[in-house]
Amino acid sequence: MRRQANPLATDPSPATRPVVWRPSLAKQKGETKHAALTERIIADIDGGLLKPMDRMPTHRDLARDLGLSVQTVSLSYKEAERLGYLSGEIGRGTFVKARVTDRAGRMMLDHSSNEVLDLSIIRGVYLDEHETASREIFREMAEGNVADFMRPCRPIAGLDRHRETARIWLRTLGVSADAGRILVTNGAAHGIFLALTCIIRSGDVVLCENLTDHGIIGLSNILGFSLKGLPTDEEGILPDALEAACASGGVRALVWIPTLNNPTGHVAGAARRHEIATIAKRHGIFVIEDEVYRPMIDEDLPSIAEMLPDLGFFVTSFTKTVLTGLRVGYLVVPPAYSIRAASILRVSSWSGTYLTAEIATRWIENGTVQRLIGLQRGEIRTRQGITTDILGDHIASSHPLSPCAWLKVPKHWAEDGLVRSLANQNVAVTPSEPFVAGPGHGGGIRICIGGRMSHSSLSKALTTVRQAFEQLPPVYDIGSIG
Repeated sequence: MRRQANPLATDPSPATRPVVWRPSLAKQKGETKHAALTERIIADIDGGLLKPMDRMPTHRDLARDLGLSVQTVSLSYKEAERLGYLSGEIGRGTFVKARVTDRAGRMMLDHSSNEVLDLSIIRGVYLDEHETASREIFREMAEGNVADFMRPCRPIAGLDRHRETARIWLRTLGVSADAGRILVTNGAAHGIFLALTCIIRSGDVVLCENLTDHGIIGLSNILGFSLKGLPTDEEGILPDALEAACASGGVRALVWIPTLNNPTGHVAGAARRHEIATIAKRHGIFVIEDEVYRPMIDEDLPSIAEMLPDLGFFVTSFTKTVLTGLRVGYLVVPPAYSIRAASILRVSSWSGTYLTAEIATRWIENGTVQRLIGLQRGEIRTRQGITTDILGDHIASSHPLSPCAWLKVPKHWAEDGLVRSLANQNVAVTPSEPFVAGPGHGGGIRICIGGRMSHSSLSKALTTVRQAFEQLPPVYDIGSIG
């Protein structure tokens, strides 16, 4: 299997120097000192004075500079961490946490293909065969009996037939679960939300890759848990890093993308998965497997949900591998969590959408899902080949079956300046900011090669990226030119 080299292993360099930050506090009447400092931290992060992954001054140094007690600073840092603004890294310090901001959202807008060559969003490829399959299923459903899936409003976890078909499909992904443990969801993001709300409370520590799907980062801000990114290599999270994090205490769960991680494209082999499962079991932490890309890999890779039946949650969907608009997924929960998960599903969306679940069920039964996944694999392989041919050594991490690639930013460019330069040439890409959950990731930009895009359009966009990488930036965007 061809895989690009991945430079994302643990950064051996010492922790970065703390940012020079000397805030002035304007304490309101009746307001405590630690509350005033917390407000200043949040305001300076929101205002951009403190940037994602800046290392904060130590508790003692800031206390000395501001004339406060160390306890006051500690309380402020702890509260800012609880609110999702800071993240403590054992042995390294406290860092400004990357947040899903309006600015990041603007970078990832789904622009019209007539205006821009959009490499900023992960989508499944869309070919004429997808159009044909969609029209055929719509016609079939319009001419048949629809009451069976349009009239019911229960069961909450999904119609019995849908869950039974899901059970059969999940076996092809290495997961054996009775239908009672399966919930039909509105995509993988919905499934991850349900899994986390089953087990996580505000202030809990959740681990993930140091570069991870921005949806997980967003959930940490919404649900109020502390997300800590761990260093990775070409197979994802390093077992030693997971062991150390768990041994430090307070860890409740691990959320990871073992297959075709977004944004790096790494794939954890069988041995790595067993190592992660063993560590999780020893420390009694839950593991949520985001396996939305798992159908792309035709390998016998074990599932942690199988290895840890009482601690493992398995999440997958069809949006990235079959059809972007087929927003239906499956969540497999440990036996003890079936009732709790269904109750959370009920209050969050009542149930998954029966209409899309019916389409997925019929497509599984008649082989359309398998056929469209086969088309996806073939087309992504072709597009990854084009990407490698054009970008070559600029690729930091990728995989022949990944819908994205992670690119190294040349030293003479700053990420934001490069993104702006490409946007000015009608090519949209995504910098590292939305994906950063921990230090030592090295930075980069993500390009996505799915969607409805001709090979010539893809080549044009990638050539624009390569040419931008090879140009010197404008003077106002210079990062470091030797």
